[in-house]
Amino acid sequence: METNLSNDQEQVILQELASKKVIQLKSFYKHLFIYTIALILFLLKEYTNLPLQFFPIKYINWVVVIIWSAVIVGSAIDLFASYKIFGQEWEQRKMKSILEKKYKKQKWE
Repeated sequence: METNLSNDQEQVILQELASKKVIQLKSFYKHLFIYTIALILFLLKEYTNLPLQFFPIKYINWVVVIIWSAVIVGSAIDLFASYKIFGQEWEQRKMKSILEKKYKKQKWE
């Protein structure tokens, strides 16, 4: 089924999708950086005699590390593997489907 989108409209939509992807990547890398720092501090606290009992590090325990690790892995799978599982063809079909529904619901006066 053909859509009534011009090339310019498709470019705008693709730019919006690309900017959302960049924002997601930026957020993921920030989260990964903070996680890495906290994990290093936690391991130093657990396996050395360094006095790392200040506020945020004091409350990090194995449960927090395991849950945080699961969140990081889930975010990575969502961000990187979902694009391999749901390929570019799937994305294009889904995008056209969503846009067609949007334009069918839109009432022109």
